[in-house]
Amino acid sequence: MTVLHSPDGLKPQIGEPQRGWPLVLLVVAALTVSGWSYLIVMVAAMVPSMDMAEAGPGMILFNQFNFMRGLPEEARAALAALCLPAGATFGMPGVALTDVDIAKIFMMWAMMALAMMLPSATPMVKAFHRYVSIEGTQTKSAFSATVAVVFGYLAVWIGYALVATAAQVGLSKIGALSDMMAPVSMALTTSVLLAAGLYQFAPAKRACLERCWYPRWSFARNSGEYGAQSAFREGLAQGWICLGCCWAVMTVMFAVGLMNILWIALLGAVMALEKTFPSRAFPIGIGIFLLVWGGALALGMVLGQGAT
Repeated sequence: MTVLHSPDGLKPQIGEPQRGWPLVLLVVAALTVSGWSYLIVMVAAMVPSMDMAEAGPGMILFNQFNFMRGLPEEARAALAALCLPAGATFGMPGVALTDVDIAKIFMMWAMMALAMMLPSATPMVKAFHRYVSIEGTQTKSAFSATVAVVFGYLAVWIGYALVATAAQVGLSKIGALSDMMAPVSMALTTSVLLAAGLYQFAPAKRACLERCWYPRWSFARNSGEYGAQSAFREGLAQGWICLGCCWAVMTVMFAVGLMNILWIALLGAVMALEKTFPSRAFPIGIGIFLLVWGGALALGMVLGQGAT
C-alpha cells in the first residue's frame, strides 16, 4: 500500500495503482478490436472480386488473393467493373449515395476512430485512472469514472466521423473520390499532404501535443470527487485536445484511400507514437515527410503539364 499526495492539495488517499485498471483496459481493448474487426471484414469482403490496387498505395498486395493477380491494369479495371459493383460487399457504400450508403460511410469512419484513435489514448486513460484511484481524488468508482472518460473522448471522434462523412460525400458527388473511396485527382492528394505537413509546425499542434503528453484534469468538483458527468466532460476535453493534435494526420486518409487498411494501421501507429513519447523531433519529421511527399507530387504535376 502506498500513500500519495495530490498535486492539487486534496487529501491523500491510500490505494493501489492497478485497482480496476485491467477492467478498464479490457473495455478499451474490446472497443479497439471491434473497430479493427469491422474494417478487416470490410476489406476481406472486397478482396475476392475487386481490384484492390484502386484502394490506394500498397493495396495491390491484396490482389495476390484474388483472380486479379498478374493481370494488366486495364484488364483489372474492366473485370472489377463487371464482376462486383460498388456497394455490393459488406460496409461498402454504393455510387447512388442513398441514406443507407451515407450511414455505411459514417460507420466506417466511426470504426476508424475506434481502431486508430482509441489505442493512442491509452496512456491518457491510464493516467486518469491512476489519478482518480490513488492520487488524492475521491470517487465512488475509479472504473466507472475512467470508462466515462473513454466515452467522452470517443464522443469527440464520433463528431469528427460526422464531419469526415460529410466531406467524403461531398468529394464523391463532385467526382474527386472513386467508387473505391480513393482520390482520383493528384491535386486532392497533394493538397491534403501539404496541408497536413504544414499543420505539424503550427503552434496549435505543439500546444495540443504537449497536453497529450502531460494531461491535466479540470472538472473535478471542489471536493475532488469525480462523478460520471464530470468524468465524461474530462474525456470531452481530452478528446478535443487529441483532435487538435491529430486531425491533420487522420485526414491523410483522404490522400491515400479511405479503405487503405495498410495506411490505417500505419497512421494509427504514427499517432500513437507521437502522443505517447514526448519528442520535438518526431512531429517535425512527420511534417517534413508529408511536405516532401506532397511537394514531389506537386512538382510532378507541374512537370507533367509542362511536357504536354
